[in-house]
Amino acid sequence: MEKILIIDDDKSIKESLEIALSEVGYKILMADNAQSALEQFNKFQPALIICDLKLPGMNGIEILKKIRLYDRNFPFIMVTAFDDTQSTIESIQQGAYDYIEKPIDLERLKVTIKRALDEKKISEHLSITISTDLQKYELENSLIGKTPIMKDILKKIGKISNNRVSVLIQGESGTGKELITKVIHYSGITKTEPFIAVNCTALSESLLESELFGHVKGAFTGAIKDKKGKFELAGEGTIFLDEISEISPNLQTKLLRVLQEKEFERVGDEITIPMKARIVAATNRNLQKYVDEGKFREDLYYRLNVFKIEIPPLNERREDIPDLVIHLLKKIDKELHKNVRKIPIAVMEMLQEHEWTGNVRELENTLLQAVVLSDGDILKSENLLIKKTDTPPKHNIELRENWSLDEATTSHVKFVLENVGWNKTKACRILKISKPTLDKKIQALGL
Repeated sequence: MEKILIIDDDKSIKESLEIALSEVGYKILMADNAQSALEQFNKFQPALIICDLKLPGMNGIEILKKIRLYDRNFPFIMVTAFDDTQSTIESIQQGAYDYIEKPIDLERLKVTIKRALDEKKISEHLSITISTDLQKYELENSLIGKTPIMKDILKKIGKISNNRVSVLIQGESGTGKELITKVIHYSGITKTEPFIAVNCTALSESLLESELFGHVKGAFTGAIKDKKGKFELAGEGTIFLDEISEISPNLQTKLLRVLQEKEFERVGDEITIPMKARIVAATNRNLQKYVDEGKFREDLYYRLNVFKIEIPPLNERREDIPDLVIHLLKKIDKELHKNVRKIPIAVMEMLQEHEWTGNVRELENTLLQAVVLSDGDILKSENLLIKKTDTPPKHNIELRENWSLDEATTSHVKFVLENVGWNKTKACRILKISKPTLDKKIQALGL
């Protein structure tokens, strides 16, 4: 029988977890502070720890650090009622297997425990220990979002920020690809090194090649002196290649060599220069589709795609909009020396219902315009240069005898989907249901 140590100063939580986990065959040990927890860890050697983040004296992250001095592969699940970006990233960086918010979903916890214990038996769990001194970049003021998909992104950042593996970030324009790259850079081993960003669509092929690799004097017309390229300037930091899908086949070949050989030459030179930086590539295209169509080298795609982060469009995480609005207003107020801080409920609903095709960038620009137009401390609807959207479509249904509820439901769901061009996001808002619920209805109704 595998032993699980529960560390929490809330007696009722410990007891409820003990009942739930004992029923599925685990032996439960309990502690309410760090000293008791470490004593039980040394004495009974549990297979897994579930620990509250906020504890009297030593907190959960400090306990995690001490546990991993004994066993860097030890499965540790952090639990907290305090939902914030920095503690999520820091917990994962320090090696926590997962980060779960209260109230605890017991079924999810059971699945997580089983997966953690199974993975421990199969292979060594990734261990990451990094400094949390983030004076150069404030994580708590960067990625805003509490939806599960944003939490997953934070966990991924925690896993990759302490090494230099290549990262591919895919997402629509305006979703924050460069922002996520900066969080990766400033939350790990590269935080004291240079961060270099290159827009691959801003320059011609020849200029982009010179920009990336540098050149020596006389390499081409206009090369009047030696110039260091971005790869060289990045040193041991991060180079961010935005819109990587748009580089030419020739540059794709040269970039592949950099990734394979970890070295490059300046244009017109024969001396090789070591490449030590982490490469983060980003695109708003489906790069796999580009590979299938022969527009992008497959071998380069796999070299870049060592670790992938998919950023959802804002319309798929509307629950985050209120937090984003508050965060962006604070930022804009500071930049413009304004004090627009009150948001009427109707205005917030208007922002949540709008179709943000330009994602977070469009939201920020909309708020910026509204703040500029404001003459007080209230965000007014008349200053938002957007229109209310997604009025539910109307249709007349001819009533007939023996018409079942299922038939009426099928007719209505089908009508809504057809009227919004099968845009599920719009359909969900009109039907007032979640996307998973809509998918189940589509399958059940045979649409």
